[in-house]
Amino acid sequence: MKSERLLDTLLTITEALGADMDRYLRDNGLTTARAHLLWTLHRGGPAKQRDLAAALGHSPRNVTTLVDELVAAGHVIRRDHPGDRRAFLVELTPQAVTLLEVMAASHVELAGQLFGHLDARTRNELGEQLTGLAQRLATLVGEERG
Repeated sequence: MKSERLLDTLLTITEALGADMDRYLRDNGLTTARAHLLWTLHRGGPAKQRDLAAALGHSPRNVTTLVDELVAAGHVIRRDHPGDRRAFLVELTPQAVTLLEVMAASHVELAGQLFGHLDARTRNELGEQLTGLAQRLATLVGEERG
């Protein structure tokens, strides 16, 4: 298969996965940025907004907006930080924890649907190839942004 056809196939996969993710997030009242913030809290626990900004690579103002939206949607709460009276802690609500658990289960289900028919050796080989491709792409994109 020609390299151009491989790239076309990869772009088709990327587009389909992106559209599926966007649809899933939209159906749950989320954007990619909001979901990323929720996953960051899920992995790391309650956090100060400035720490979230650093972890996400966003400006503090942007994170304030994201947190405001997530508070309005019932996904996070702000509470006073016990050791810093000038700061708030942002934490997940039980509703958000449930949503993230469902999202994680959906992730596992899709992985099974896409790769479950492959034996372990084939999955490992594919994983190595995709990892190498991802590293190569990151290098190329990094070179372009230079």
